[in-house]
Amino acid sequence: MNDKTMLTTKETADYLRVSPSTICRMIKQSLLKFTSTPSGQRLFSKKDLNQYIKKERKFKVQQNSNKKKKKDFLISETPLVYSKENTKHIITPEIPQVNELFFHKDSIWIFNSDIINTNGIEENSIDLIVTSPPYNIDIQYNLHDDTMSYEDYLSFTKKWITKCFTLLKGDGRFCLNIPLDKNKGGQQSVCADITTIAKQIGFKYHSTIIWNEQNISRRTAWGSWLSASAPYVIAPVEVIIVLYKKEWKKTSGSRKSNITKNEFMEWTNGVWNFSGESKKKVGHPTPFPVELPRRCIKLFSFIGDMILDPFLGSGSTLLACLQTERKGIGIEIDSKYCELAKKRLLTEGQINQLKFNMIEGEK
Repeated sequence: MNDKTMLTTKETADYLRVSPSTICRMIKQSLLKFTSTPSGQRLFSKKDLNQYIKKERKFKVQQNSNKKKKKDFLISETPLVYSKENTKHIITPEIPQVNELFFHKDSIWIFNSDIINTNGIEENSIDLIVTSPPYNIDIQYNLHDDTMSYEDYLSFTKKWITKCFTLLKGDGRFCLNIPLDKNKGGQQSVCADITTIAKQIGFKYHSTIIWNEQNISRRTAWGSWLSASAPYVIAPVEVIIVLYKKEWKKTSGSRKSNITKNEFMEWTNGVWNFSGESKKKVGHPTPFPVELPRRCIKLFSFIGDMILDPFLGSGSTLLACLQTERKGIGIEIDSKYCELAKKRLLTEGQINQLKFNMIEGEK
């Protein structure tokens, strides 16, 4: 039994026990809905297919269950329940199914999805990944558990970075914004540990950018005050690890850049100084300042390149894509944050609402 929630045309034909040509006729007759991936591939929601099956069965019973009918679109007794027995990812009613296209307009896509299990993005199709994953420091997200053990957090990290590796082109880059270290729940060398995991997966290391948020809080604890017995040293900075898949020199894409001389000179200095974003203003517990993805996108990709943020959050990376003439894909497991990202694209990104191409029923 197929455990995926989004199926290709061939898989849909197998699922409904009909031919691919029949699927095409069903589309023309508006019997089936589909969504398009950034590469143009048609995907069909298993949820919609099961609804169609249920409706078709009800129709047949009402007509005459004993009378033989013409099998134009006859659906076999395909099970309506699927399981995830071979994966640790547990799907509950509160967690959205993977690969649900929440929003699409021109060169921007939002998937209400899970990066580890998503299959709506073609492998070797992404030019640049820019993201800031959960930090596991007890942030109160709607769905994600940000209180894992450190071992579980690193295991989770390995899974999603592995998926990102398969999605990147051979000359693709990866800009990963994470803490330098953390002390909540115990001192951990986050940057060093995640860099090691990425290299084990196959990524090659290029450099590390230090992001000085200029947000030095007034601390009231220094460990052992005025004593060498147990002082705490806390650096109020974050990092952006710059990795690549196979070759650092980028040869694919338009080879057209819109970065200015001053921007290039400033941003190739590995210490970036700009403020973070207000969570109260944006409406997200850990908002991503647009300036961060904007710099990464202009510095490490060409105009027209495909950019991916597997933890979209409030949508800052897609806003940066609009500002820099890039295509953008955002993956976000929380539908409320998908809605927030869409709202920001409408207001801050000034996308014409009349040109929206949203999936029916997504509000």
